Amino acid sequence: MRTNKFGIRIAASTLALAVSVGAQAVTDADIMNDHKTPGDIVSYGMGTQGQRFSTLDDLNTSNIQYLQPVWAFSFGSEKMRGQESQPMIKDGVMYVTASYSRVYAIDARTGEEIWQYDARLPDGIMPCCDVVNRGVALYDDKVIFGTLDAKLVALDKDTGKPVWIKKVADYQAGYAITAAPIVVKGKLITGVSGGEFGIVGKVEAYDPNTGELLWTRPTVEGHMGYVYKDGKAIENGISGGKAGVTWPGDMWKNGGAATWLGGTYDPSTDSLFFGTGNPAPWNSHLRPGDNLFSSSRLAIDPDDGSIKWHFQTTPHDGWDYDGVNELISFNYEENGKTIQAAATADRNGFFYVLNRENGDFIRGFPFVDKITWAKGLDPETGRPIYAEGGRPGDPSATQGTKGEPVIAQPAFLGGKNWMPMAYSQETGLFYVPSNEWSMEIWNEPVSYKKGAAFLGAGFTIKPAHDDYIGVLRAMDPKTGKEVWRYENTAPLWGGVMTTAGNLVFTGTPEGYLKAFDARTGEELYKFNTGSGVVGTPVTWSMDGEQYVSVASGWGGAVPLWGGEVARVVKEFNQGGMVWTFKLPKDRVASN
Repeated sequence: MRTNKFGIRIAASTLALAVSVGAQAVTDADIMNDHKTPGDIVSYGMGTQGQRFSTLDDLNTSNIQYLQPVWAFSFGSEKMRGQESQPMIKDGVMYVTASYSRVYAIDARTGEEIWQYDARLPDGIMPCCDVVNRGVALYDDKVIFGTLDAKLVALDKDTGKPVWIKKVADYQAGYAITAAPIVVKGKLITGVSGGEFGIVGKVEAYDPNTGELLWTRPTVEGHMGYVYKDGKAIENGISGGKAGVTWPGDMWKNGGAATWLGGTYDPSTDSLFFGTGNPAPWNSHLRPGDNLFSSSRLAIDPDDGSIKWHFQTTPHDGWDYDGVNELISFNYEENGKTIQAAATADRNGFFYVLNRENGDFIRGFPFVDKITWAKGLDPETGRPIYAEGGRPGDPSATQGTKGEPVIAQPAFLGGKNWMPMAYSQETGLFYVPSNEWSMEIWNEPVSYKKGAAFLGAGFTIKPAHDDYIGVLRAMDPKTGKEVWRYENTAPLWGGVMTTAGNLVFTGTPEGYLKAFDARTGEELYKFNTGSGVVGTPVTWSMDGEQYVSVASGWGGAVPLWGGEVARVVKEFNQGGMVWTFKLPKDRVASN
């Protein structure tokens, strides 16, 4: 291993370098067809719609017990913490990110490192919820990712050398990037993190070849969008039409609504789907109104960033129920008609099915055992029916420094947080990694200061049950029925994948990669990776064999924000590995 003048570690192995150089350029067609080409993974979500469904069925319920680890790659050094990445694979090369804004290219056959890139992070980064990174985008001959100091970095796929670096936002104001960017119609699309610091969320498009900004769309009502041509900014309309409609005074100027989880893309409606985070501050009494477009799902035109429609899951959010969770496109048949739908499992505890053509509410239902902040959803609009006394009190009403506290369920870490669910085209079910916990939450006075936490709230989190917190659920989006569930002692914080082999994969903080029967929920396989799994598993085929990979390394928001829940996981060891498994050819059998 040697290090060049750019600080990039390059493998000395000529075989590893040859593998990297042999990887072909990733095209727009490759990305759009990713869900149909199991020989590679070139999109975050194993397809732009984010279903995380693989058509591979060599590995199935009859032979899953023969799945074997074939190599494990260490991210090395003392830089541990949460490893939430989804690996990408192209022509025998794996590209995976790690904590502290690192990227690795790995020989997918042997686990041998090809190159490593470490972003040079300043001392003053302010990530709210660990130093995680969730993955890269692949395009042409580049590997592109976001950093904790709110930059986009494009690397040469063969060498790891930077091609361009672009500042997206000011990290000293609280901005960061933790999500994987996506490439749609030749444009690199990214969101931003930082809602706890009173930033203004946005979705932006860049030229993936040069880093040139193409358009920007703020996600707080009242801010101007722009399209950039020949280096000039052209106004493209104020988000929401005007300022101050659903925000009081100047609160919209620091309104939060961070797009911190990234997005999906639906080619049938030509729409980017991005979720937005909490309004700032958490103290909702300071900002009466719906506070658009916080805690919402947005459909965005990829050509110019215009908002086509929005659906707000938690208007006037007072519980930090970010609406960032992925919106997954899927179709289903009803009364002889194909419904173009999209589904999301929100932090607020409700599962929503929307018409993805116009954002209309189709149905919604709880996917957790108990919801206290709302009595239900309006059957026509999907708007929550707030429970009396369910909102934390106004500090000014008590003439003190603390408003009346309430017990709310789910806790602000959500019925489901960032960890992506999966949809099976075989069963028609969604597989939702969820958690059962409650919180005591109260409001406090607060004022905005650049770079400082902008919460105006305090909280403690408690498990809702003595024997489990995490629940992997199979949910029917047509009926709202929970088909099966798997209960886990610790919170579930890793993503889910499902396959045509009737399998569902996810990981646990206890360190296990697990596989379940997609129809019954029976646990069929587990392997301990040595540290908590908070990454997202993937599967692909290579040389006639089916492989599975997952990043392992305990961390994320739970040990940082989890209150009493953190006691459940306090003995879990950190780590930093990517594990790869395969099914031997002689074990392939029909399902």
